[in-house]
Amino acid sequence: MCQSEARRGPELRAAKWLHFPQLALRRRLGQLSCMSRPALKLRSWPLTVLYYLLPFGALRPLSRVGWRPVSRVALYKSVPTRLLSRAWGRLNQVELPHWLRRPVYSLYIWTFGVNMKEAAVEDLHHYRNLSEFFRRKLKPQARPVCGLHSVISPSDGKILNFGQVKNCEVEQVKGVTYSLESFLGPRISTEDLPFPPATPCSSFRNQLVTREGNELYHCVIYLAPGDYHCFHSPTDWTVSHRRHFPGSLMSVNPGMARWIKELFCHNERVVLTGDWKHGFFSLTAVGATNVGSIRIYFDRDLHTNSPRYSKGSYNDFSFVTHANKEGIPMRKGEHLGEFNLGSTIVLIFEAPKDFNFKLKAGQKIRFGEALGSL
Repeated sequence: MCQSEARRGPELRAAKWLHFPQLALRRRLGQLSCMSRPALKLRSWPLTVLYYLLPFGALRPLSRVGWRPVSRVALYKSVPTRLLSRAWGRLNQVELPHWLRRPVYSLYIWTFGVNMKEAAVEDLHHYRNLSEFFRRKLKPQARPVCGLHSVISPSDGKILNFGQVKNCEVEQVKGVTYSLESFLGPRISTEDLPFPPATPCSSFRNQLVTREGNELYHCVIYLAPGDYHCFHSPTDWTVSHRRHFPGSLMSVNPGMARWIKELFCHNERVVLTGDWKHGFFSLTAVGATNVGSIRIYFDRDLHTNSPRYSKGSYNDFSFVTHANKEGIPMRKGEHLGEFNLGSTIVLIFEAPKDFNFKLKAGQKIRFGEALGSL
C-alpha cells in the first residue's frame, strides 16, 4: 500500500462512519413517509419537541437528510389544552386546608399583582378554594359605572384592539385578523332577531348593519390572571340569542394572539347577540387555557368545556319565546357572567358613524370606565 493510501485510510474510514448514519436516517425517514398522517405526527412529535428545546441547534443536521420539524403553531395546537383545563378546573374545586389558604393566595397575589383592597371580602381565609378566590366579588364603590358614555368596559383588562370592522375582517391584535363570519358563525334565523333580514348578495358585515348611516365597530379586551374575573353588561341592550362554539382552549395572551391567526375562532366561546338603541349588539366571551368554564348568569343550560365535541360545531339557544318575545333585558353595569383565571371579551356592535372610542391600544381599563360614545 502506498503512503498516500495509508494516509487516506483514516479519512476514508471516518467518511464511511459519518456516511452510515445518514443512510440510516434516510432509510428511517423513508419508512416514516410511508406511515399514515396521524401515525407520522405521533412519531415526529417527540423529535420536534427536542428540536426546539435542545440548545445550539443540536438536531439541525437532521434537516440535511430531509426531515422537517412540525411548526411551533402546529405543535402548540396539538397540546391537549381542553383536558388540561378540565384537570385545572377540578383542582380549583379542591378545598384548601385553613392553614394553607393564606400562603397559596398570597403567592398568587404577589405573582399577578392582585389588589385585594378592592375585594368585597379581604380575608384570604374566607375563600375555600382557588375557584372562589378567582371569582371574588368587588366592593360596590370599587368600580363606579360611567353614566355619561353609551358604552362602558364590561370588565377589567387590557385593550388589544378597537375600531371599525372593514371587509368582514376583525383585528385580534394589530396586523393579525380573523373572519367576522367565522367568529360569530352563520347568520341567525331572522325569526329570533329583532331586525330585518339583509339581501342574500350582501356581505356578512352588511347583514349585521341594519340601519342606514351606521357602521360596525369592535373592541377586544384581554383579562389577565390577576384581573377581576366577572364581566358585566357594557350598555342597555336586549340579549335575544346565545351561540356556544366548543373548541380549543389555547392561551389568548397578546403574544399568542400575534402568533396564531384566527386564534379567537379556534377557541371555545359563547356569543351573545341582540340589539341596543342603535341596532345590532354582541358580546363574546372567549375561553382560554385553564379557562374552560364560561358562566352566563341567566343561562342555566350553558355547559362549556365538555369532554366531547365536534370540531366546527356550535349550539344555538334563543331567549325569545312565546312567553317572552323580547329576550333578556340587560342594564348597563349589570352582572352578566364570569371566567376562571383570565380570558378575552370581544364586543361587536352597530352604531352611527360619529361614534368615537375613548381608548388607546394597549391601555389598561377597568369595568365601568368609558369605551366610547356618540
